[in-house]
Amino acid sequence: MSKAAWGVGTRLATAVLLLASVSCGTLTRQGTSPAYLIVQELEAASGADDTTFNGVLLSDVITVVDGSSSVFNDVARVTFGLGLKDPGPAATPVSPTQANWITLDRYHVRFIRSDGHNIEGVDVPYAFDGGIAGTVSDQTTITFQIVRHQAKVEAPLGALATNGVIISTIAEITFYGHDQTGRAVSTTSTFSVNFGNFADPS
Repeated sequence: MSKAAWGVGTRLATAVLLLASVSCGTLTRQGTSPAYLIVQELEAASGADDTTFNGVLLSDVITVVDGSSSVFNDVARVTFGLGLKDPGPAATPVSPTQANWITLDRYHVRFIRSDGHNIEGVDVPYAFDGGIAGTVSDQTTITFQIVRHQAKVEAPLGALATNGVIISTIAEITFYGHDQTGRAVSTTSTFSVNFGNFADPS
């Protein structure tokens, strides 16, 4: 009887530990810092009109300006918030201190398609890394490049200037940084990017 009871208790304890690990797994993967990044807003603007930001990017592979064909990179802007993995009791939550501020230093972008055709340089643009600078202390907005110039002249985007095809992708963007004690932090967000030869702004 005692052996059977021990087995039930062990299974119950294992289940509790499993649930706990699942619930905090995402934050754990962000790094060892007690602080984590919150992506509050992510928008992008076509290089053809880099002052108009939207929730979906129509990336124009070629833009006619004053009668000449040009290629522009596309930019995005992200607004970060800062949170603590253990904020304390709800009645008296703990606020992040200066040691918890997160300094960003780079990001990685890769493009994927929902139809499973994801060969870089054939079906989607090549993934790339870029530098990024900013420190998140409360709410911080940072602008970065989401589509590079060279991607629009390489395969598969280069052909879109004349064939009329539109390639719909999801940009998976991972931001990397560290808190002020040097502990690594990262977070990943996604954004819809459609590539094609779209109408040029008037």
